[in-house]
Amino acid sequence: MLAYDGTDYRGWQIQPDARTVQGVLRDAARRLAADARVTGASRTDAGVHALRQVASLTLSRELTPRVVVRALNATLPRDVRVREAREARHEFDARRAALGKRYAYLIDNGAVPNPLLSRYAWHVPGALDVGAMRRALAPLRGRHDFGAFCAAPGRAKDPMCDVRALHVVRRRDRVAVLLSADRFLHHMARNLVGSAVAVGRGSREPDWLRAVLDSRDRRLAGATAPAQGLTLVRVRYPR
Repeated sequence: MLAYDGTDYRGWQIQPDARTVQGVLRDAARRLAADARVTGASRTDAGVHALRQVASLTLSRELTPRVVVRALNATLPRDVRVREAREARHEFDARRAALGKRYAYLIDNGAVPNPLLSRYAWHVPGALDVGAMRRALAPLRGRHDFGAFCAAPGRAKDPMCDVRALHVVRRRDRVAVLLSADRFLHHMARNLVGSAVAVGRGSREPDWLRAVLDSRDRRLAGATAPAQGLTLVRVRYPR
């Protein structure tokens, strides 16, 4: 299990000529075994963070989980940490075995941006009607076609997702949007948050979000919320 600050990375997935979380993890693992392979449960976007990303690591030599954690953390940059390692079946694949994921999106709703949150929250000044945001998101629970909230690169994929929970929580000048689903389309979580914020600001009515969902038209949804507010907080597997 990994935690990372995604600010200085071009996302999870390895890309040519770009610094990625999977790339630095693979490089660290190949100090243990030259043929090491790394598969992540979630391909987080550039700038997105994780508290509990799960990755399957395949090595050609036998090492205890404790040794793997210590060896990787001795090599990895400080903004990527292996929090825990366990032995798994040889055929385990972190991505294919996952039953669902949970994300949290943090909004700094203070009049003046909090500099300590600038890497981890979207600063949205002015009034936000959290009750309206909750009402807008409530009809989106369940299994639906979420094509209207999918970025262009992901539109060719199956747009059906089962959204199990959508919560909006306020603590003083911080607002968190919690999203759980069996899968997420490209930018889906950030597009849902951006649309909910449009409702919270009063520029859209709460029933607008359900109309956007039914339209399956990305052009009708709100703006994509910035990446830095989004954190992967859990990946769910069969017990």
